[in-house]
Amino acid sequence: MADAVGIEDAAPAITVVVVNYNAGRHLAETIAGLKAQTFRDFETILIDNASTDGSIEAALAVGAPCEDFRTIRLVRNTGFASANNVAARRAKGRYLALLNPDAFPELDWLAQLLAAAEAHPEAAAFGSRMIDAGDPGLLDGTGDVYTASGAAYRRDHGLPLRPRPDAEVFGACAAAALYRRDLFLALGGFDERLFCYLEDVDLAFRLRLAGHVARHVDAAIVRHVGGASSGGGESDFAVYHGQRNLVRVFLADMPGWLLWRYLPAHILLNLALIVRFGLRGQLREVLRAKRDALRALPETLARRRTVQAGRKVPASAMGKAIDRRPFALFRHAFSRQRRSGAGTTS
Repeated sequence: MADAVGIEDAAPAITVVVVNYNAGRHLAETIAGLKAQTFRDFETILIDNASTDGSIEAALAVGAPCEDFRTIRLVRNTGFASANNVAARRAKGRYLALLNPDAFPELDWLAQLLAAAEAHPEAAAFGSRMIDAGDPGLLDGTGDVYTASGAAYRRDHGLPLRPRPDAEVFGACAAAALYRRDLFLALGGFDERLFCYLEDVDLAFRLRLAGHVARHVDAAIVRHVGGASSGGGESDFAVYHGQRNLVRVFLADMPGWLLWRYLPAHILLNLALIVRFGLRGQLREVLRAKRDALRALPETLARRRTVQAGRKVPASAMGKAIDRRPFALFRHAFSRQRRSGAGTTS
């Protein structure tokens, strides 16, 4: 028994997970940012989705970001969701800190996230203040918002830099977020069928259905490039996965009578998105995404039965967490594609 206690005591407070896929020069800067953290009780798992650009070698040349540093090289690109799940299962920390390979943390990033987690045991996820790495006067996001039509976007994306009070948000953007590892694993982690894009929104939805909340931590700051590996938020790759997953997340996660109440808005949103991306010359990608979402309907409905069976809060409680303002219903159709936390890993 004494030996077991010793092993448990040796476990780090946090496991930092960085999933890389051809992030180029950015990955080395991310590792350097971890190496400079003031909080040191963490391990790092760098998991690579079969990169071919030398980014892993350049990052390793920076040196280990902490005493316990592991690199896992996968033989193929498994996607953001699957790679993070692999790392989560191998992690030893009480918390999982997910960090994109193009997100550069301030010196006290981990310290601020951990302090918030210890102060708010009711919350399961904690998001960062993300600043646009290309323009430090602009915000890249302060938490995820989910609308009644199924559109998801980062709050404050593209707005002038300003402080935001620490408060509950719908979800934490997985580009730079802290999760309670036990809850992450209890819910099965990210849905690997999504591959990438909106998997963090899906997890945020499922955490809420299970009775947990997410919080924004304004003092936890990262500079974020976004889309470093996927060609940006409106590349053909991003349009396909984002538009396919938009349908799958809505149908799987929207609880009870809210699904039927907001289904007309969801259908109208999808039609508007087809028009939008068609005018951009991406009609083939968006139609393929919607077709594949419909083809996967039996699988999605099976997923819905599993998700809703574990729901511990009434549908009305979820209704209060969703943005139901009229303008928000179609915001996703007429604004830039949301640059998900997964955008840099596929």
